[in-house]
Order: sequence, then structure tokens, then C-alpha cells
Amino acid sequence: MLFEQLASLQTEAVNPSTTEIDLASTKDVVAMLHAEDCTVADAVGLVLDEIAAAVDIVVAGFQRGGRLIYIGAGTSGRLGVVDASEMPPTYGTQPDMVQALIAGGPNAVFRSVEGAEDSPQLAIEALNSISLRPLDVVCGITASGRTPFVLGALQHASTIGCQTILISTNPAEAPLREALAHKALQPIFICPIVGPEPITGSTRMKSGTAQKMVLNMISTASMVRMGKTYGNVMVDLQLTNEKLKERAKRIVMSLAGVDYPEAQRLLEVSHGSVKTAVVMSALNCSQEAADQRLHAVNGFVRAALNP
Repeated sequence: MLFEQLASLQTEAVNPSTTEIDLASTKDVVAMLHAEDCTVADAVGLVLDEIAAAVDIVVAGFQRGGRLIYIGAGTSGRLGVVDASEMPPTYGTQPDMVQALIAGGPNAVFRSVEGAEDSPQLAIEALNSISLRPLDVVCGITASGRTPFVLGALQHASTIGCQTILISTNPAEAPLREALAHKALQPIFICPIVGPEPITGSTRMKSGTAQKMVLNMISTASMVRMGKTYGNVMVDLQLTNEKLKERAKRIVMSLAGVDYPEAQRLLEVSHGSVKTAVVMSALNCSQEAADQRLHAVNGFVRAALNP
């Protein structure tokens, strides 16, 4: 049964464009890989409506106090870990707001844990370990669209009332849609069809690139919708290293129109909050007044600056 399932997947098919890649020169090998990669963005472009729908449910979850939970195995799981780990330093989120679970646990980020992806029960246990609740959104990531660990997680999440998302690079056929449907909760399927990999079955390649693009869009668009940017500038970054401290000063200088010493002073007074520093400068107000104004508009700098 599994043999037939895998044989039917587009991501397991032989790519006719690279059948002689082992005979090619080094330059031609990388040219072949580049040519295949160039098709990925177009595939993702065909599922923008589904990505936007996913962003809307993630934001709705955040606004109710819920979390975004990525769950996957192998490369897909690692991509979820990467995306989740970037949210606190980039957008100042709490560490639990966007989380990632990977089959085999944290050690599987660095070393493959064989067999873990085959257990739906392990996925349920992983979700229970973070006290999954109905306000959360669970996003499963699986190139094949059939990984038992991921499907088990989505089925369990649906039964407790969570909204769910499935990211796959194979079509979501009717049996899969039926298996994941639960009462009125219909999952959002995001399936950019990237076709056969340049190295047969190596879904860390085009599939991984497509998944990374989709995750970037979901998390970034959600953060924009949560007021984590002003224009296209990240104004909720955490000043956790020297690079980010200097970036924060540049942002304040640019948005507030002040010089370096004044930007440094504003950030010191605002306890490192770029948002507060910008509002303080623009409205010539105290740190307390700026914070109150931001709080009244749910942290949106543009709204805080407009009466």
C-alpha cells in the first residue's frame, strides 16, 4: 500500500530534465538545479489565495490569545523550527506565540530520528506536551502530504477545535481532504505543485524551497497584520546583540528624523522599544504617554501617530 502511495506522488517521480545530471560538468549541474529552482516561485504564486486565507486564521487566533504551531518531520519539520525561532528576535514576540514541533523531538533538528514520522500517537503526545487549546492554529508541513505524524497531529487538533493548515507540495486529493475534515472545521490546504525533484525524491530541494517561501509569507504577513511593522520596517525587534542595537538606532533615525545621539537617547528612555521611541519623538511626549497611545491602538505605530 505504501509503495503504491509513494509511487503516485509527483515529488517521487523522475525528473526528465536531470536524468543525465551525473554526466554533466559542474557548471551544468548547478545550472540544472537553478533552472528547476526557478519554477518554484511560480508554483507558490498559484496558491496565494490559500496562503492569504491561512494568514487570516492565524491572525484571528493571535488576536484571541492563541498560538501558531508548526508541526512536521525531517526537512519540513526543520523548516518550521527555523521560521518559529526567528519570530522573537525579528518581531518581539513571546517565545510561545509561534512554536514548532518536529517528529523525534529537538534532537531531530540536527540528526535524523528514523521512524518517528510514522507515528500519529507521537504527534498527539507532542501537542499535549504544549497544552494545545482550541484558540491555537496548527500548521502541518509535509512534502508528500501523507506523513502519519503530521496527519495525526492535524486530525487531533481538529477534534479539540483548532483551525488547521496543511502545506504540501503534492495535490491534496479527495481522500486526504476527507480524512482531515472534522465537522465544520475545514483545513486550509496550501499545495504549491513543484513537480519532480532534480534528484528523485529529494524533497529538501524544490519542495523545501517552496515550503520555506510559504512559511515566510504566513509568518511575515501575520506579523504585519499584528502591527509588528511600520511601513516595511520591523519596529518590534529585540535588541539582543550589537547588530540589532545599531539597526534599532538606524530605524529610529530614519523614522523619527533624528541624529544618532538622539536616537540612542530615545531608545534608552524607551527601554529599547523602537515603537515607543518613534512615537515619543514624533509627538514630543513622555515614554509613558507613548506607551499608552500604542496600547490604545494595539501597538500599531501608524495609528498611534494619527489623532
